[in-house]
Amino acid sequence: MAETTDATGYHSLVTLLESIEVGLVVIDLDYRVQMWNGFMENHSGVNASRLLGQSLFEQFPELPRAWLIRKVQSVITLNTRTFTSWEQRPYLFRFRNTRPVTGTEEYMFQNLTISPLTGPDGQVEQVCLMIYDVTDIASGRRALEHANKQLERLSSTDRLTGLLNRGTWENLLDAEFERYRRYGHNTVLVMFDIDHFKPINDTHGHLIGDEVIREVALITREALRQADRPGRYGGEEFAIILPETDIDGALVICERIRETIAETAVETDHGPIHCTVSMGLVKLTDSAENYMQWLQQADEALYRAKKAGRNRSVVSGSD
Repeated sequence: MAETTDATGYHSLVTLLESIEVGLVVIDLDYRVQMWNGFMENHSGVNASRLLGQSLFEQFPELPRAWLIRKVQSVITLNTRTFTSWEQRPYLFRFRNTRPVTGTEEYMFQNLTISPLTGPDGQVEQVCLMIYDVTDIASGRRALEHANKQLERLSSTDRLTGLLNRGTWENLLDAEFERYRRYGHNTVLVMFDIDHFKPINDTHGHLIGDEVIREVALITREALRQADRPGRYGGEEFAIILPETDIDGALVICERIRETIAETAVETDHGPIHCTVSMGLVKLTDSAENYMQWLQQADEALYRAKKAGRNRSVVSGSD
């Protein structure tokens, strides 16, 4: 009677292990497969009868062999389980994602538990790999992180131009000023605005004015280096931080922007519109006690450019 009960219990246990929604893989100390449950069959497409007694790495050469051996050996040596989340390694077995809710994910994200299986003498004889499908959790987390990044980007950029907005750009300007005070590197600030912009708005309307602003921003962004920091300061006024740049190099960049804008026609329903910009440049020196004074110096150079006839670049302190 006891034998019948034991047999029934064993059969029930096997049935349970075959049906649970967790991958179970048992390997011996030579990494030969001793158990491969229904979850693993369904997602790998490989039957247990084909795998039993076979080398796990020969059957699945894409597995991270060195990483998995290191993990398993630690479990054997310490005789204690270990856990790895999808955030550390997205998956162990490269299974296709079959969940309709998270269909945007190409592969199944997995958590992994590696447990020692000991014999009667307490020595580790086998190791069990438990694979958990956490695609729903991972997909939700990744979507949330993406949304947060989008919100962060939207909160720091100007919606019309895609450049940094004034608040974010001024924070960078302050940081650049502090970096200069510490290291004394070359850095140049540029302020510029669109010449005679009000008549464009008054004549053609604000939508056309927005098109002109967008085009000027696009030309500016394409002319700059990755480390440069352009921003929309307000209305038709723009600003650029040029780190690790002397005044001669900054002038070359500004003239390239200014000339390209002057030569570019903004195509609108009312016909092409041409515009020009005036630019003021100032190299950061010890004469500025804070970033606001540095900004004021650039604004004064811009004023001089406009007073001198517009469509030109003027360096602070030059004739």
